[in-house]
Order: sequence, then C-alpha cells, then structure tokens
Amino acid sequence: MAAEVQGLDAWVAHLSQVEIPVLRQTARELARLHQTPNRLDARSVAQVLLRDPLMVAKLLRHFEQQRRKGRSTDVLQVEQVLMMLGLEPFFNTVPAQPLVDDVLQGRVSALTAVLRVIKRSHRASIFAMEWAARRLDMHYDEVRIAALLYHLAELLLWCFAPDRMGEILSRQQEDRTLRSKAAQQAVFGFSFAELQTELAKKWGLPELLLTLMDERSSQLDRVRNVILAVNLARHSGNGWDDAALPDDYRDIGDFLRLSSDQVMALVGADTGTGVPDTRND
Repeated sequence: MAAEVQGLDAWVAHLSQVEIPVLRQTARELARLHQTPNRLDARSVAQVLLRDPLMVAKLLRHFEQQRRKGRSTDVLQVEQVLMMLGLEPFFNTVPAQPLVDDVLQGRVSALTAVLRVIKRSHRASIFAMEWAARRLDMHYDEVRIAALLYHLAELLLWCFAPDRMGEILSRQQEDRTLRSKAAQQAVFGFSFAELQTELAKKWGLPELLLTLMDERSSQLDRVRNVILAVNLARHSGNGWDDAALPDDYRDIGDFLRLSSDQVMALVGADTGTGVPDTRND
C-alpha cells in the first residue's frame, strides 16, 4: 500500500511501478478523438494531453523507457513524441487509465486538490509559453512542458498518499508561518522538489526538463520564465487581489521589459479574467 511507503528511495520506486492516473475528461476526449478518424492527428491529440500534466508525464515516461537504449537527442514536444510513437501505438500502449477519481476512491478533498493543482499548472504552462514566444524563444514548447510538470510530484502524492498530503495542509493551516518545504520534510522526510528530481532521473526524462524545473538554475532566462509563470499562476489562483501579485508583475515586467501595468494587461489581471480555464471536469 502507498500509505506504508517510507523514504525518498521507496517513493521513487513505488511511483515508478504504478500506472499514472489521468483526468476523466482527458480519457473522454481521447476516446472521442479515437472514434473519429477524420479528426485524429498528432496536433489534436497533443491539445488534449497538454491540459493534463499527469497524462503528459505518462506519455514522456513511456516514450523514454521505449527509446532509452537507442537514445539520441532529447524530445520535449508532445506533438513530436506522438508522431515518433505513432498514434495507434500511443492509444494501444499509453492508455488513458486508471482515472484519478478511481484511484482516490471517493476522497473528494484530495480530488479537489488534484484539480486545483492541475488548473494552476495549466495556467502556468500558458503563461510560460506566451512569454517565451514574446522573447522569440523558438523552443517555447519546452518551457511550456516544464511549467506544466513543475508540480508533478505534488500531483502524484495527492493521488497515492492523500492522507499524508492532507496532514501537510492541516499543519500549514494551523501554523501560517510553516513553510511548505518544512511541512513536506516533516510528513514525508523529503521535499517534493527532491522527489521530482529523482523521479525524472529514474524515468530517464530529458536533462533539459530537469534544468528548466530547477530553481537553482534561476540565472538562466528560460528557467526564470518557468518560475515566474509558476509563481503568477499560484498567486493569481488565490484571486487577483493576492498580496504577492504586485511583486510578480514587477518581476515579470523586468523579464519582458514591460511596465507593471502592461504586465497586468498582458495576463488579464486588469480585467480580472486572466488565462481562461478551458477545462470543465
């Protein structure tokens, strides 16, 4: 049982053996595409996957395991991975199951947390992609994937250790000064960032992905892009009046060479709309 797993190495082993669950809507949309051959192409499938970080992780893990022996260059574009695998092999070997709902077995609070983190991750991925494009980064899809998967370890632990994740939440609610990393260490014995790094290594994910998600490399523009996008998605998720947002606008403005007012208009904060939520799960 996942609840009995203890220690970083044990969790890396456990999460490397389980099937990564996906959202119900992802499974539904993929099934619909598969049943309509005239609409089935790599781009349409990629658009579905890019709204579900769990499904993207599932795809990348499978892809890297399949090609590890003959590995050449890193591939971080979902559409390109799909074309290299082939659509029918993708549907046959990377099934959109199990569902998050089934794995959590009616734990409503945990499901709510998963959906909240996924929504935040999707928002961050859109921010990161748009800013990379503004800076003429020809490989903006790589930045997008890094932002989308930034909270992958947190998502997996909500799926497979919901009680302990709930304990972290309770500790932070009781002590508003308790930092997330300290709470994670107290409950699990490691931080989510440590787990994510070790999982990425174990699964053979592209080195570039590890770099783009590593705050210690924040001096690199593309890493800075990811971090700024993740921060804005997290803070704006609390509402456009969140106290941390003015600092976000300033930092993003420095990065994009815009004023704070221009940044607010760019991200939709001046109207309170922001990145539209395209999911309805």
